[in-house]
Amino acid sequence: MGSKASIFLQDEEINEIQSATGFSCNQIERLYSRFSNLDKGGNGFLTREDFLRIPELAINPLGDRIVEAFFGDSVDDTVNFRQFINLLSTFRSIKPGTKSSDVNSRDAKLRFAFKIYDLDNDNLISMEELLAVLHMMVGDNISDEQLLVIAKRAMADIDTGDSNTVTFEQFNAAMEGGNFDDKMSVRFLN
Repeated sequence: MGSKASIFLQDEEINEIQSATGFSCNQIERLYSRFSNLDKGGNGFLTREDFLRIPELAINPLGDRIVEAFFGDSVDDTVNFRQFINLLSTFRSIKPGTKSSDVNSRDAKLRFAFKIYDLDNDNLISMEELLAVLHMMVGDNISDEQLLVIAKRAMADIDTGDSNTVTFEQFNAAMEGGNFDDKMSVRFLN
């Protein structure tokens, strides 16, 4: 293999990661190199601050929510390489003629998107959470009144039970027919 990443990743680990994520050996080595570059302290894990040093996340209005999604399963507020690559595999595109795996399925992508809106992690999106995320996205470009109209309309369209909350099932149904898989996929270089 010969790359810097292969010094730290054993062939057995690479094979396990390939099997779990669908990434190629070259993609795993590239992602390990990127992980190592982000790990400024050389600790073998990333912190929220490490993620927020990524320019694209730092300027993204939902950057904090995206970073938070990486730490959903973390008990110590750190992300190791396996956690990092497992979450990234969610966004691996599905090549024409191949099947998705559990990790990059439409369901996995939808669950990630749902988490962005579910600020309190109660598996529901409330009107307040929807408003908060919409405000993160548009900032001060839209008045609070206009934002409230948009949120009420979205809630009315999605919330079939009139509970003023959205379940994952309702969120999933609302996304039917859209090009969600493509919009939530990233092309990882080989």
